[in-house]
Amino acid sequence: MKKTPTEEKFSDFYEKWVCQLEEYLIHLLQDYTHQSDYESLIAKMTTHHKNYYRVKWAAAHEDVCAFFAPVWLTPLETAYLWVTGWKPSAMFRFVDTLRRTGRGLVDLTEDQVKKIEGLRVKIKMEEEKVEREMERQQVGLADRRMVELVKLKRSGGGGEGEGGDEVAVVAVLSGLERMMKMGDCVRLKTLKGLLDMMNPKQCVELLAAQSMFHVQLRKWDKKL
Repeated sequence: MKKTPTEEKFSDFYEKWVCQLEEYLIHLLQDYTHQSDYESLIAKMTTHHKNYYRVKWAAAHEDVCAFFAPVWLTPLETAYLWVTGWKPSAMFRFVDTLRRTGRGLVDLTEDQVKKIEGLRVKIKMEEEKVEREMERQQVGLADRRMVELVKLKRSGGGGEGEGGDEVAVVAVLSGLERMMKMGDCVRLKTLKGLLDMMNPKQCVELLAAQSMFHVQLRKWDKKL
């Protein structure tokens, strides 16, 4: 199936974005003497993630449906998809794994652990809120005619004397865009919340684990 202009453009952006992430990963896995080196890396990673969402939101405004069936992802990446992106609670699994294996975050204090657990509970509630919204949007898309109208709009088609249908389609697409942004905001809130609780070295250890998973997930599927 031919890609839409939005799919073509974002596919190219995403490939470059992951390649840049892999370059940053090399630096994230190194040891540094000065705290400023860790802070510089965190700043670069934060900018990299913010740029992803900036481009994503702009593209989704043109064709939000593309992000609910992303052609730029491998099947394995798609299997881990939650409302057009990674599931926020996955970040806490990275924290748990690093601590359990001794590969990082071994110096978290009791106070930090307590705060992280508090954030885990809050993020779980935020995820459930997004999932309820997702269920509500699915009800709106349950009508077969509505699905066909959305497909028609994506392809640039239209119909005569169907003003009511046009309004309904716009409402559905706006709802999907709102839901996508809700999920993205929880992702950003999770990442920022965890980084704010950690010192620079700990932040880099967490970002390295997240980036490693992201990069390897894409590579594993391409090797199969």
